[in-house]
Amino acid sequence: MAFMPFVTAGDPDIQTTHAVLLALRDAEVDLIELGFPYSDPIADGPTIQASYTRALERGVTVDQILTMMKSLKDQQLPPVLAMVSFAIMFRQGTASFIKQAAASGFSGLIIPDLPAEEAEETTALARAAGMDLVQLIAPTTTEKRTKQILTASSGFLYCISVAGTTGVRQELPQELTRQLQSLRTQSRLPLAVGFGISGPDQVAELAGVADGVIVGSAIVKRIATATSPAEAATITREFAQQMKTAVTAARPSLTPDT
Repeated sequence: MAFMPFVTAGDPDIQTTHAVLLALRDAEVDLIELGFPYSDPIADGPTIQASYTRALERGVTVDQILTMMKSLKDQQLPPVLAMVSFAIMFRQGTASFIKQAAASGFSGLIIPDLPAEEAEETTALARAAGMDLVQLIAPTTTEKRTKQILTASSGFLYCISVAGTTGVRQELPQELTRQLQSLRTQSRLPLAVGFGISGPDQVAELAGVADGVIVGSAIVKRIATATSPAEAATITREFAQQMKTAVTAARPSLTPDT
């Protein structure tokens, strides 16, 4: 299993995000999702919505986020994906945004408000730029739309654990396992589970059925308590190390061929 943390760019400022990204690198996470603040998120719960509001109130811009990422290109970050609204990309110019994101060091895109059936052009642009376009799939997704999502997605599948918004939850739904098992028969893409993963204790529930866990609100909430970039980095690194230990323990043991 892989550990994939989410953080909001510019919350509460770009300097803090810069420090947090380096802390996640030091914790040896497998991948990072970096959220572009947006005033009208469609799937984010109150914790991440509040982080977007803080960042926007401080005046964070797309250009600032891209510039920060470019400054980290030589810092050996793990792959970083942009979690970004299509409305932001459209306003920037879709082709232009993708080109700039790739040049800044992003490895892929997660666009929650871009339906799979309308993603053909964006998928082509992303692939031409050497980026993955990760699609989200929900427990309520129909069989027809599942096939469209599988066709449009690359990198991995973002499997939403519950019908609703992001946020910390104490338990994962039992039907999630059945959905993951079904997806496994339809696609060879890795399956990463997000929306509701709050800590190491839940990782064991996904062992053997998921290839990765995505944690957002639990990290964003911790960053919000910090009073400086250094403190935010320390808090994030310590939690990420706990999660990394949990997902490493959940990975199947490999035995040599005999």
